[in-house]
Amino acid sequence: MQAISERAVRWTDAEVTLEGRMMVPEVARQAPRPAVLVVHTIRGRGAFEHERARALAELGYVGFAVDLYGEGRYSDDHGEAGAWMQALLDDRALLQQRMAAALAAAAAQPEVDAQRIAAIGYCFGGLCVLDLARTTPGVSGVASFHGLLAPPPGPPAGQIDAQVLILHGWDDPLAPPEAVLAVARELTAAGADWQIHAYGHAAHSFTNPAAANPERGLAYEPRADRRAWQALNGFLAELFD
Repeated sequence: MQAISERAVRWTDAEVTLEGRMMVPEVARQAPRPAVLVVHTIRGRGAFEHERARALAELGYVGFAVDLYGEGRYSDDHGEAGAWMQALLDDRALLQQRMAAALAAAAAQPEVDAQRIAAIGYCFGGLCVLDLARTTPGVSGVASFHGLLAPPPGPPAGQIDAQVLILHGWDDPLAPPEAVLAVARELTAAGADWQIHAYGHAAHSFTNPAAANPERGLAYEPRADRRAWQALNGFLAELFD
């Protein structure tokens, strides 16, 4: 296993300071490597996103756990974190601007091949990476894990050049089957190269071992988690190799 270095990366957007964590594999110090943004859940950038960014670095990519709330804010209080998320859901243009700023921050790092950047996101972050593909050039591909799927209001997106992978729990109450069909139609109309993997008996947050609220449709499903990570590995290999 190669050595991984970690550092904070700060950037600004609309006078808000954002703070991410970048995981850099040793190989990236010899020549720039593809990077993968990891976009957080409702709670903000935390240990889960750091672990996924580190796992990506172990695969040879630069992993970048981004911050969309500002100052690296994180909260386990659903009400507090929900207010932060809702502010961006209510202003999708601002959300898209934040995602574009995070992409630019990654591209500016010396270890990153700026022409080869992908983004993955979980739950709220899944919606964020889909919006990145919908609105921002320069991202090679995106992968949404049990993400929200609804497009922003207004006219449909134009051409989507990024490759798109959606990893979905079929029993997810936040993205019912009709939402899956709708996003498939949207991506087809936009000319995207897309894939949707749906996992039976998997609900929302199926990748998170801490998810344990089946009454609300939140539950860890280890088989779906393993299969989704394997699917991501194949997606990134095809994208970058």
